[in-house]
Amino acid sequence: MAQDPQPETAPEESRTPGEQRATAALDAAGIAYRVVRHGMVRSLAEAAQVRGIDPAGIVKTLVVRRAEDDYLFVLVPGDRAISWPKLRALLGVTRMSMPDAATALAVTGYERGTITPFGSTHAWPVVADERVAGRPASIGGGAHGVSATVDGDDLVLALGATVADVTDPEPPR
Repeated sequence: MAQDPQPETAPEESRTPGEQRATAALDAAGIAYRVVRHGMVRSLAEAAQVRGIDPAGIVKTLVVRRAEDDYLFVLVPGDRAISWPKLRALLGVTRMSMPDAATALAVTGYERGTITPFGSTHAWPVVADERVAGRPASIGGGAHGVSATVDGDDLVLALGATVADVTDPEPPR
């Protein structure tokens, strides 16, 4: 069972380097955010509950490889999945892929499940699905069980994201 969310009270020295980088980058961006720390979650619904947001407001940051040493971040609402045809058309490319976990770590400085464009070791371009704007967005906070909730419009603006319809509804499991 997930732990109750804890407010932004953890002392700096108890935060992981990834969380420190992410929150420092959020501070530098000048946008308001709320950090939530929680234990392991097993589903989108459970993650949304402990973060106090609806499932569509959970925003996955996915790393996509366009070409050799050319990556980007794609911000995807929790209840949706990347539409590869839409994303390829937007970017004018014919092939794209998701890197393996080791490569994602190498190009962002974050492990899968913790990835955020804020504090990444490289400022890759960002594409945000159009459904991210106009609502609260809970993004990765640089460490497992840590998220940052921000205004979706502020998120898009702070990252200079290209906003487009690049997702489809998540297929039923």
